[in-house]
Amino acid sequence: MTTQLLTAFLVGLLGGVHCVAMCGGIVATLTLGLAPERRRGMVAQLPFQLAYNLGRVAGYSIVGALMGGLGALLMQSLALQWAQRGLYALAAVFMIALGLYLGGWWRGLAYVERAGALLWRRLEPLGRRLLPIRSWWQAFGVGLVWAWLPCGLVYSVLILALSAGGPTHGALLMLVFGLGTLPNLLGIGLLAGAAARYAEQDWLRHGAGVLVIGFGLYALWQLVV
Repeated sequence: MTTQLLTAFLVGLLGGVHCVAMCGGIVATLTLGLAPERRRGMVAQLPFQLAYNLGRVAGYSIVGALMGGLGALLMQSLALQWAQRGLYALAAVFMIALGLYLGGWWRGLAYVERAGALLWRRLEPLGRRLLPIRSWWQAFGVGLVWAWLPCGLVYSVLILALSAGGPTHGALLMLVFGLGTLPNLLGIGLLAGAAARYAEQDWLRHGAGVLVIGFGLYALWQLVV
């Protein structure tokens, strides 16, 4: 479980190159929607940026618990050893696909994101009702809805949560993943221009992709040794 948690955290951290493209527009819109006096400095924005992101991480944890519970049910209905190995192999394959996606070498996970758009169309109006943001609890609520945004990065780690063994471990895995994404998304919110320019570097995208592919290959190697 320790290896899975470390992998989830590093995937969240390295996935910042994807976060800028996927969530940069959302963060900018939310920031511009704040009252003028709240937009004038990082200190004034910080409580709202933290509330958005804490809501988002809480949402990830809820989804992780659901996926972990589903994985536990699958393990009960199938032979335990084969179910564990099958789910872990599936998670490893998704990690490799995610690395290729982050590096810009293969866009297959975009099809997975499109499938998730069906659910997002039903949930997105709930977040819109909380706008404009005037309090921290509204920001938290928007973040909670934001967690369900179709995202190949999130879906890849959710497959790992499916193999975690139960709701508690699944929630913990997604919590750690969410904490890994915090530096990038807080950076986008507070230092939008600098964060975007940094994440656009090809060497960074390629390096993140190679490392995530390495996680997937290591997971597959563990299954065969």
